[in-house]
Amino acid sequence: MLINKDVIYKLYEEGKIRKQEDLREVFNAVFKEIIETIYQAELTETLGYSKYDRAKKKTDNSRNGYSSKVVRSSFGEIELDVPRDRKGEYEPIIVKKRQRDITGIEGKILSLYAKGMSTRDIQEHMRSMYDLDMSPESISRITEKVLEKAIEWQNRPLNSLYAIIFLDALFYKLRVDGVVKKVAVYSMIGINMEGKKECLGLWINEKESAKFWIGVLNELKNRGVKDVLIFSVDGLSGLSEAIKTVYPQAEIQRCIVHQVRNSLKFASYKDRRELAMDLKKIYSAPSEEMGALELDHLEDKWGDKYPHMIKSWRRNWEEISTLFKYPPEIRRLIYTTNPIESFNSKLRKRTKNKGVFPTKDSLFKILYLAVEEITKKWTGTIKNWSKIYPQLYIYFEERINMATNSNLDI
Repeated sequence: MLINKDVIYKLYEEGKIRKQEDLREVFNAVFKEIIETIYQAELTETLGYSKYDRAKKKTDNSRNGYSSKVVRSSFGEIELDVPRDRKGEYEPIIVKKRQRDITGIEGKILSLYAKGMSTRDIQEHMRSMYDLDMSPESISRITEKVLEKAIEWQNRPLNSLYAIIFLDALFYKLRVDGVVKKVAVYSMIGINMEGKKECLGLWINEKESAKFWIGVLNELKNRGVKDVLIFSVDGLSGLSEAIKTVYPQAEIQRCIVHQVRNSLKFASYKDRRELAMDLKKIYSAPSEEMGALELDHLEDKWGDKYPHMIKSWRRNWEEISTLFKYPPEIRRLIYTTNPIESFNSKLRKRTKNKGVFPTKDSLFKILYLAVEEITKKWTGTIKNWSKIYPQLYIYFEERINMATNSNLDI
């Protein structure tokens, strides 16, 4: 009884759909038919011939009636007729033998959507794998459920204190008022005081500005983040000013990898190796004084040839030199935004099949599903956290205690 308009009208006219409970019964019957159709497709694949095409039979195995099982679904309990084969070789895939909860079929569709497949790609996949004919509209309705969940996730309460927050951007094409534009998606990863990573949120915007960043950081405050010890960021426009406004006590570390990369970008090929070694002497120096001295040496050697590079290091020195305050374990953690770049590369991989997103909501949905999939593996603490935390406590004892006491008061 696959649903279409005529069937719905007929059920209504017959008085079979009058209240929500009636709808659940109808959906229950439809879902039962879908699952049992998939069962038959799976058994045909196992045996190598369809139920009414014994001429193609090349096995001594055969169908052997049905067994009954009751499972839970989004629409209530469903009694399924599970086909059997004589040799017991058939292993159901869509609803496994001992599985008693099948709400996960929607999850399968969402998983395909999260991998960047379009609704029509998913339709074809479900048809080819399970002989299940679902319209793109039906699949879209399932994925639409994601948006409510994604908005709830974006607004969930956060911890009152984060040791480090990494922030970076990746870019997508989005159709805005009929015109394709390049928009930035800013992702934020926090390391909490237990040493575990969290994706704090995703923000889609066309351009960076201090006003935009103040809005993002105030959103964090409204979600419960009272303090951040260190921000590790690239040179995003207006971000430093916003951090100093919203979290004035936070340290800011500019990504050294980005700084070096930008320095080498316009250097001649024959100079790059030697220049990279001289730059390393700056950020690997044992102290800020020695780092500043190495920067002076760099200017003496390369200043005439690459004056803009020297100006960049001097202009950003306050945020470049933050790492010199800390021991090696903390330095290695904050000197680069690599943790979030790695995260963003995984997001790109899961969305690479998409060309242009039709709406901001469609982009947000697929990124949220990708985040869910990626962060499932974030179960342990970051490397050397048992050494890093005591060191952070020495540097930020008062602020850590204040956040801890604030949580106890709540």
